[in-house]
Amino acid sequence: MIPLYRPGTSLLHRLPVGAKFLGIFLAALIASMFRESLGVLLVIWAASLLGFLLAGIGVRGLLAQLWRLKWLVVVLSVPQLIFLTPAETGYNVARVLAVVLLAALFTLTTATSEILASFERVLRPLDPLLRRLGLSAERISLALSLTIRSVPVILSFYAEIREAQRARGMRPTPRGTVLPLLVMSLRHAEETAEALAARGVR
Repeated sequence: MIPLYRPGTSLLHRLPVGAKFLGIFLAALIASMFRESLGVLLVIWAASLLGFLLAGIGVRGLLAQLWRLKWLVVVLSVPQLIFLTPAETGYNVARVLAVVLLAALFTLTTATSEILASFERVLRPLDPLLRRLGLSAERISLALSLTIRSVPVILSFYAEIREAQRARGMRPTPRGTVLPLLVMSLRHAEETAEALAARGVR
């Protein structure tokens, strides 16, 4: 499986989780507010590139992330090409990809334990209320953390399937892709459940 978190000691690795979240939120907000500004788009892309360089992942790592997002590009492009010009479609897709790359960078430079601890700190003041509802800050934090992690995990499974199909000279088909993806996702869910049970989480 493609590694999600890449341990390191870079500035981005050491940044607090909240600061990283804020950066992604601001980038998404600015990209949506100034959706017709090429300058803003270039700044966000430059920030993504700079982030990958500072994290020690490099240009090759950035290109690898882009390659894994190729089907997202297709899904975003096809409907828009019906109503928009190719230039407008390309701009919109580039805007989304820039923010997605920042989110990928967050995943690559932030350990699950850090995300979990950050959510717990935020939810801790609400813990008495949550417990009245049969919930807890720890469980909600764990659920949020697992949700964030599940997206890149499934994308990595998809990349593995496509690489295997390519190595065998097979053409991609919905059945040939969806079924293995479902099996791998269910297996991952089972392994996650076993790991949580070992930690005493029910």
